[in-house]
Amino acid sequence: MRRLLAAIALALALTGCAPASAPDPTETAMSDATRDLLAAAASGDAAAVRAVLIEAGADVDAKDDIQDSAYLYAGARGHDEILRMTLEHGADLRSTNRYGGTALIPASERGLLSTVEILLEAGVDPNHVNNLGWTALHEAIVLGDGSEKYVRVVRALIDGGADVTIPDGDGVLPRDLAAQRSYDAIVAEIDR
Repeated sequence: MRRLLAAIALALALTGCAPASAPDPTETAMSDATRDLLAAAASGDAAAVRAVLIEAGADVDAKDDIQDSAYLYAGARGHDEILRMTLEHGADLRSTNRYGGTALIPASERGLLSTVEILLEAGVDPNHVNNLGWTALHEAIVLGDGSEKYVRVVRALIDGGADVTIPDGDGVLPRDLAAQRSYDAIVAEIDR
């Protein structure tokens, strides 16, 4: 759409009928770069992300129509190389998705241990509560399957500062959520 507007503005300018405020061509280029960055991050194309970030200077925090940015896509999908690039380019660690969750929450939900570790090391708040009333710890328990990969994620979250005394939106503690699901190894991690 912006390209079309830029083309119309150029045509009007060439005919001497330019509007008072023609679109800025650099704004259009940035918009294209940001759009390319979002698509590359969502698909996990690290080479394309690198090219768009370095060559075009796209905004790692710009969000698409579903409120995800390159940084949030990378965190949620476990694209660690892309995640590191967005962090190196100043990604806002407090940025949230359409559910009000930081990148750490979907990474925990999906059991993406290396991504969780990168985000914790970068300084993402492990106790951020999303719109559902859940932290990353709640999501790892409620949406995980209690397997060893989720035990490791829970361990990383607790070691990274997750508060096991924060109840979910219904007032249920993480330990109780794990016990209700018979996730004994997760209960043991919380109790240690």
